[in-house]
Amino acid sequence: MRRPSVAHGAPAGQVPRYPLKQLAEHAGNILASAFRTHPMSTQRPPTIDPVAATRWATLAPKQLESPWLHEEVARRMEERLQWIVQKPRQWVHWGALRGGLQAQGLVSQRYPESTCFVLESTAERAQAARNLIAKPWWKPSGWRGAAVQFEVPPQPVQMIWANMALHTAADPEALIAEWHRLIAVEGFAMFSCLGPDTLRELRAVYARMGWPAAGHEFTDMHDWGDMLVHAGFAEPVMDMERITLTYSSPQSLLAELRGLGRNLHPQRFAGLRSRAWLARLHGALVEGLASPAGDGRLQLTFEVVYGHAFKPAPRLNVQAETMVSLEQMRAVLKHGPNGSRGGV
Repeated sequence: MRRPSVAHGAPAGQVPRYPLKQLAEHAGNILASAFRTHPMSTQRPPTIDPVAATRWATLAPKQLESPWLHEEVARRMEERLQWIVQKPRQWVHWGALRGGLQAQGLVSQRYPESTCFVLESTAERAQAARNLIAKPWWKPSGWRGAAVQFEVPPQPVQMIWANMALHTAADPEALIAEWHRLIAVEGFAMFSCLGPDTLRELRAVYARMGWPAAGHEFTDMHDWGDMLVHAGFAEPVMDMERITLTYSSPQSLLAELRGLGRNLHPQRFAGLRSRAWLARLHGALVEGLASPAGDGRLQLTFEVVYGHAFKPAPRLNVQAETMVSLEQMRAVLKHGPNGSRGGV
């Protein structure tokens, strides 16, 4: 079907714990930053409709497999873990259903003694993740290694793994702040998302046909780095690559795009399209996305951004009169005033 090619280019303390059946009720406090606005945020993507983003994030799961592209990106992101010395005792898989079920296995194999907490946006999605990930109790393979939990971790974790989630967040700053709250001091976030060059060929087709935007805009990796620092992370490392996929027909191309996401642009076409318009779309895709190789396949570019950043120890801002909490003082005494830690 496709031929991929690549051009490289809470504060300290306990985190609230909820059983699976209450996860949806508390989603506003736990996972809402992935798909809702947040009162603490100051900059939200102007091309993402928050209502549409919420609908996409909470969509009932209909397929048992994560998108192929998401699994491939997760595989490449997992390889980057070899460069990080720290091995997490506990980690969060943020949105495993869409981020990558195979990736769950890869990261678990790398950290076989680490407890994983799988977090989804609704109880229905959490139950679906449990059905697909949890090991049956009657199989001996399920008795080895750390267990997988489907609830919010009771304590801050050492790693958050979030594959292909940020680019659909209506309030990414709030999402990053939520990650920072869930991560322990010296822990880190590992994530990937789509970058600005994604679907550039499709956008050109829509512009040429005079149609509304084919999709919302994607954030540049340097801006992600700035948001990480603003949220309190340190040492953000960002890189990107472009993946080119080819398709045998416009039907297969559109089917894959529907699995990857939705057009969240506020100015997207508001009504239902006709069969005549769909035929025009197919023709425009054949004309505008033809591969330079002349093999009749249709070509699309995906820019993938990878990033990771650590959570440093808090620093004390000393003034004429300074109020310091007990937890802050403990953290400074443990880690030093500069938040020093081991290297990467």
